[in-house]
Amino acid sequence: MINMFDKIMVAIDKAEITNKLLDATVEIAQNKQTQVTLVNVSQDYVSNGMTFVPENFLEDILNEMEKASLEQLQQAKSKLKSAGINPETVHLKGDPAHEILNYAKDTEQELIIIGSRGLRGIKEMMLGSVSHKVSQLSNCPVLIVH
Repeated sequence: MINMFDKIMVAIDKAEITNKLLDATVEIAQNKQTQVTLVNVSQDYVSNGMTFVPENFLEDILNEMEKASLEQLQQAKSKLKSAGINPETVHLKGDPAHEILNYAKDTEQELIIIGSRGLRGIKEMMLGSVSHKVSQLSNCPVLIVH
């Protein structure tokens, strides 16, 4: 069988879509010499409407978000390992679409697998979804999993 993609990046989110992303990854990468990189992006700031914020409060929230991101990456890695794929994991901070696109370009990824849901509702309509931005601006093919 021809191996179409040597380097695949999988952008995982905390949504239930992650299992579908991993299933798609296994279908594409299993039994091939494909390098798979799992990527999760957490925010690097927290906006708040509070006038008084206890010292270290925002820092604690960001630390929790980072911890949750790293846990997600480990869970996804375990699932792929059980299917015979040994992925790298990368935790990025910042705007998800921007970080995903930069990382994919910098590491010469050949395919990005991403979920269709992340932001929800009004926010998604206003900003455009991460997957939409990535698919419009990526230099490589993008597989959007619904």
